[in-house]
Amino acid sequence: MTEKLIIAGFGGQGVILAGKLMAYAGMLEGKEVSHIPSYGVEMRGGTANCNVTLSDNPVGSPFVPHPSTLVAMNRPSLDKFEKNIRAGGNLFINSSLIDREAERDDVRVFYVPANNIAEKAGSSRAINMAIVGAVVAVTEIVSLDTVKRSLPEVVSKRNIKFNDINIKAIDMGYEFIKNGGTALK
Repeated sequence: MTEKLIIAGFGGQGVILAGKLMAYAGMLEGKEVSHIPSYGVEMRGGTANCNVTLSDNPVGSPFVPHPSTLVAMNRPSLDKFEKNIRAGGNLFINSSLIDREAERDDVRVFYVPANNIAEKAGSSRAINMAIVGAVVAVTEIVSLDTVKRSLPEVVSKRNIKFNDINIKAIDMGYEFIKNGGTALK
């Protein structure tokens, strides 16, 4: 099984950390992985995305031109990357911030109110964790337990104090999908 992801959004939304978390969880489960971050020079508000591949086979290239899964955390990311998703792939739209529906009808679309979920979990900064939970619920490329066990290894030591909130957001994103949620807002 191979999953090729692009996770994209604004700097400050935790896009790079979400990709790193998925890659680390894959490594713990013995998968071949790659994680290539890309971000602008701005610390917050600039563009950020990462290419992540998790596979049972060797990864030939870390670059993901046509992802099987796209996570769009903001409208510019959806506008930029939606056309690149493989037919039959997965599109996760942060419906808390994105004000349009998907244009593709050949992919599975999941409208996840990540900002709302993060707020309910205890911090607006946990939007990336809500999306990770949703992605794991759909793709099952790694287990939910492994993702949660990976958190202490990928979160900076100064932010480890937020791991209870992060775990809650992961669980809530996962449950949102498992309970059939795909609300626009």
